[in-house]
Amino acid sequence: MDAPTAQREFSAYGLSHWIVLAVFAVGAVLVVVVGRTQTPSAARRFSRTFGAVTLGMYLAIYLSTLFPPTIGRSVPLRLTDLATIVAGYALLTHQRWAYALTYYWCLTLSTQALISPALESPEFPHYEFLAFWAIHLAVVWAAIYLTWGIGMHPTWRSYWFAVAVTVVWVAVTFVFNSLADTNYGFVNRKPSTPSLLDVLGPWPWYWGTVAVILLVVWALMTWPWVRMASTTRLPEQDQQVSSRRAEEG
Repeated sequence: MDAPTAQREFSAYGLSHWIVLAVFAVGAVLVVVVGRTQTPSAARRFSRTFGAVTLGMYLAIYLSTLFPPTIGRSVPLRLTDLATIVAGYALLTHQRWAYALTYYWCLTLSTQALISPALESPEFPHYEFLAFWAIHLAVVWAAIYLTWGIGMHPTWRSYWFAVAVTVVWVAVTFVFNSLADTNYGFVNRKPSTPSLLDVLGPWPWYWGTVAVILLVVWALMTWPWVRMASTTRLPEQDQQVSSRRAEEG
């Protein structure tokens, strides 16, 4: 390739990265505003459209990895793969289990990709650049919309479900990586690009650090919602008790 036509490689916190972060911030505000101002029927239509677009976008990107298929990039074992599928399904159905995974995975692990992107691609407008950011922005926006837009909230049951599913994913992915000599999810070694894992110790010890951090952070992400739900239920419960006592009297 001639030097004048060669594309520069993406660089974290270069101009394109800052533009993406600005787009993310604007989009995050917009999905909250949209969610809070919609009627229930409009929210259902928007959520289903958002989910269908997310899943359609993921399918197109995934199919592109199959030409040609390779063991190292064509198996949908990355947490990004699972988070995108789950986020799209949560938007379509509002199922509690799908929302739980969307809330915890996308607001922490997917958000981490916005801060320290493991992206080895030419700069905008290369298709790999566009695909990476489209997916990661969409799933985080999905979690924000479902939570602060239309008012879905996690519970302690959601917390433990997300922990259990994540442990299963790590175990399955580790076994597959070990057998196939791959590194899906960076389970078997750190990414070649700079990331937050670099400050968490060497492999495999950084997984212990990650586990502790996630358990604590996810608990802190759960506790305020659970507390808020319990305090808002108290007046209703007091009223029900008063009504029962009046009927008995």
